[in-house]
Amino acid sequence: MTQPLRIAALISGSGRTLKNFIDLAAEEKLPVDIRLVISSTPKASGLQHAGDAGIVTQVFKRGETASDEDYGIKIFDACRVAEVDCVVMAGFLKLVPVPEDFAGRVLNIHPSLIPSFCGPGMYGHHVHQAVLDYGAKVTGCTVHFVDNQYDEGPIIWQQPVPVFDDDSADTLAARVFEAEREAYPHVLRLLAAGKIKLSGRKVTIK
Repeated sequence: MTQPLRIAALISGSGRTLKNFIDLAAEEKLPVDIRLVISSTPKASGLQHAGDAGIVTQVFKRGETASDEDYGIKIFDACRVAEVDCVVMAGFLKLVPVPEDFAGRVLNIHPSLIPSFCGPGMYGHHVHQAVLDYGAKVTGCTVHFVDNQYDEGPIIWQQPVPVFDDDSADTLAARVFEAEREAYPHVLRLLAAGKIKLSGRKVTIK
C-alpha cells in the first residue's frame, strides 16, 4: 500500500486546488497527508478550506521580509518543521528560491502548455487571455518541478485542452481547471508511489 505523501501546500487565493486535494484525500482517492498550508496573504479564502479540514496554517507576507531569499528561508523553515516530503504550489503567486535540500521536491501547476504563455506576470486569466489573443487552438496545463525561475523547472506532466472559437477567458479558464483537477492529483499519486525519477531536466515516469 502506498504511504501518504506528506505535503505542504502554498496558496495565495481561493484555494480551489487545495480544496480538490482535501476532498480527494478524504475520499481516499489521493494518498497525501497535508501537514501545512502556507498563504502569502491573510486574505486568501483558501485558508478557510484548510481550517475546515483541521490543517495547520501559516501566513507569510512578502512585504515583511527584505528579499526573496529571506522570504524563502521563512517558508522552507516552516516546511522542515512540518517534516514534509514535498511542497506543492497551489496558486502561490510569489517567487521563493528553492534551497538545496528541497531541490526536486517542489511542484507547481501552470495553466498552459509550458514553454508557451508562461513566465513573470503570466498567471490566472492573464494566461488564458494571452492564449485567445494569440489565436492558439490548443492550450492545457503543465505540472513541473520548481526551480528558481518562473515556470522553467523540469516538466513532469502535460494535459492538453482545446480552445474553441467562441471561448472567453472565463470559459477557457474553467475548461483548463478541470484538466488541472485531474493532472495534479495524478502526478501526486505517481510521486507517492515512487514512480517519478528526475535526472537533470529529464523526468522519467516508471
